[in-house]
Amino acid sequence: MAILMTLAMVSTAIAADKTAARIKFEKTTHDFGNIREDGGPVTYEFQFTNTGSDPLKINSARAECGCTRPEYPKGEIAPGESGVIKVTYNPAGRPGGFTKVVTVRCTGNPGKVNLKIRGTVLPK
Repeated sequence: MAILMTLAMVSTAIAADKTAARIKFEKTTHDFGNIREDGGPVTYEFQFTNTGSDPLKINSARAECGCTRPEYPKGEIAPGESGVIKVTYNPAGRPGGFTKVVTVRCTGNPGKVNLKIRGTVLPK
């Protein structure tokens, strides 16, 4: 009896997983290399696709500090459709190396993804 219940739970989990939204990023890290402190903000767009069979919703994209600003789609991303998380870094007053993380939370699998940007700010 216990084996049948376990098999039923596993089957249900597998079926639910097949119908879930899935977020797949082309890459989760971007290196800007050397950028100038007085060159203005730099931006990178992290491309993603909903590879699942349910609509995907980005609930939030949060940076760890005010020098990094993420932008994300507010509507649903249909199965098979793509979108971008745009991340802008302001190097003004921040000479030296940097690594910043943007935490993306969504209704898909995985429910949380960390995107990283890095580089070196060359002083004025």
